[in-house]
Amino acid sequence: MIETGPDLTLTIALIAGSGVAAQWLAWRLRWPSIVLMMGAGLILGPIWAFAAGAPLVHPSAVFGDYLRPMIALAVAVILFEGGITLNFRELRDASGPVRRMVFLGYPLGWAGAVLALHYVAGLAWDISAMIGALLTTTGPTVVLPLLRQAKLPGRIASVLKWEGIVNDPIGALSAVFVFEAIRQTALGQDWIQAGMALGLGALIGAALGFAFGTGLSRAFRRGWVPEPMKAPLILAAVLVCFSVADALASETGLVAVTLFGLVVANSRLASIEEMRRFKEGIASILVASVFVVLAADLAPGDLLALNGWHLAFVGVFILVARPISVVLATWGSGLNLKETAFIGIIGPRGVVAAAAAGHLAASLVEVGREDAAILAPLVFVTIFISVFGCGFAVSPLAKLLGLSQSGPERLLLVGANPWSLGLADALKKAEVPVTIADTSWRRLRAARLAGHDVHYGEVLSEVADHRLEPARFSALLAVSPNDAYNALVCIEYGPDMGRSRVFQLSGFDGPVDAEKVEDDPRAIAFTARGRTLIRRGRGYDSLARDWWQGWRFRNTKLSDTYPLETYLEDAGESPDLVMARMPNGSFHLLGSGREAPSQPGTILIRFGPPEADAPDNRPDDQSSLGCDPPGGAPPQ
Repeated sequence: MIETGPDLTLTIALIAGSGVAAQWLAWRLRWPSIVLMMGAGLILGPIWAFAAGAPLVHPSAVFGDYLRPMIALAVAVILFEGGITLNFRELRDASGPVRRMVFLGYPLGWAGAVLALHYVAGLAWDISAMIGALLTTTGPTVVLPLLRQAKLPGRIASVLKWEGIVNDPIGALSAVFVFEAIRQTALGQDWIQAGMALGLGALIGAALGFAFGTGLSRAFRRGWVPEPMKAPLILAAVLVCFSVADALASETGLVAVTLFGLVVANSRLASIEEMRRFKEGIASILVASVFVVLAADLAPGDLLALNGWHLAFVGVFILVARPISVVLATWGSGLNLKETAFIGIIGPRGVVAAAAAGHLAASLVEVGREDAAILAPLVFVTIFISVFGCGFAVSPLAKLLGLSQSGPERLLLVGANPWSLGLADALKKAEVPVTIADTSWRRLRAARLAGHDVHYGEVLSEVADHRLEPARFSALLAVSPNDAYNALVCIEYGPDMGRSRVFQLSGFDGPVDAEKVEDDPRAIAFTARGRTLIRRGRGYDSLARDWWQGWRFRNTKLSDTYPLETYLEDAGESPDLVMARMPNGSFHLLGSGREAPSQPGTILIRFGPPEADAPDNRPDDQSSLGCDPPGGAPPQ
């Protein structure tokens, strides 16, 4: 029976708290989160046991027989979350190298992993096939943060992203199929019976996954489920689908939930993005908990069971098998030598491999395959080394090969109009890269003539994620005349960029009662908007009016002889401070509660009246940005 005393409460608190704390610390340090989550589990488990004689967290002892079902349900949700990210329409639009890595890279990588496991690590062929299927996956939860960290160009980022998204469920399904064949054989069935059982299980899992996905998609489209109930219903359906599939045919639940996610992802549901974000939140907690649990449950003897040949396999797998499979898969696809080398070296193993390793290993040991006990520690060591190495090598390697889009942070400016184009000119002068996005080719004409990077198209469209590459941008500023559209853009990009990095103009023009008006419950709530640029009450209409009256953007560099205090005195009351560009190349959009930095060398961008052009006592002022309004002079 499961314990109900303080040990259980403390164990749950330590698992959840350390997992989430590891994710937060990884975000602050810009380290791979999977490394810190595994490190937290190792500290609470085998390392603590080695130092103090007993682990601080021992999941097997506390949860008992309930541990495996709990991990199995968590893995089911994680696999569903991976399946729901795969949209076949997007894959059809992908480039040739992406398709080659998806359809050729995985089988070639699997074959290389099996050969290395058998001939280097000395494992049996069937166990090698199962471990190889798991280790060949590069999950999106570890790949996508590395892409943001390295600022990779679109083609390389697309290859690595889609390899992780597509191969994650494929690897899980392949491992489950091999596992089921091993299990049936260990139970005394011959290969024909094992194959029939495997085929039957696959059919049952596929049928259940398709039925659940199709049924819920139709129910959502016909309005049978209220919006607040959709995400919770999906979560409950995943657990039911997994449990029913496992009850009908053992170990087919993972197949069912993965196909469940694929069907939902390709059903054109209007609320799919909300469900994806809900599932991402749930999955992140489960991922953290599963990693801590599996790492903490490793005994010091499990890690000591690894010998030199096992570690040699890790090196051969990462440095030989993976690069060779990438070279063969992408030969003649258009990738150059540097791009192929980078993709071949950067291949961090995924979350699914770690989550499924402990679950499948325990099941095989129960049916008499004692050699499967090495599965969990070997997979964990491989994941740890690959993620640790890739996490700290991705940026230096990209710079060494000349592939990194290095340079200062980039701003995405949504909405082309005279005011925003004037701001873009000021940003260019301050050496802040900017991309101007708009749905009108005519409105982008002045930006193109001025040499700015432009994106023609709707930033809310499905193709924007591939052509615009949001990972390139550090912040977004929506400055179209439509306040509701600006809010929608900020809400759409907020989860990816961070709510603190999406901005829009104030939705109200007025000097005194702006705060009261913007707090009006009839207005767009602040929770459904981006952060306000400049200040409340400084909306698009007033900024456009002042622009046509001759106001311009001016860049001023602070120095020891011209500090921030003097600058603010010269600027007068309520200056329209827009941005601060720091000496290290980073920038900060300014507004209420976001004071301008005072560090010497900082460039401040201000929107001011024409009389501010008069010379004064500012020896280091670099403010004279004089330019005609884009599109001609102001109307008379």
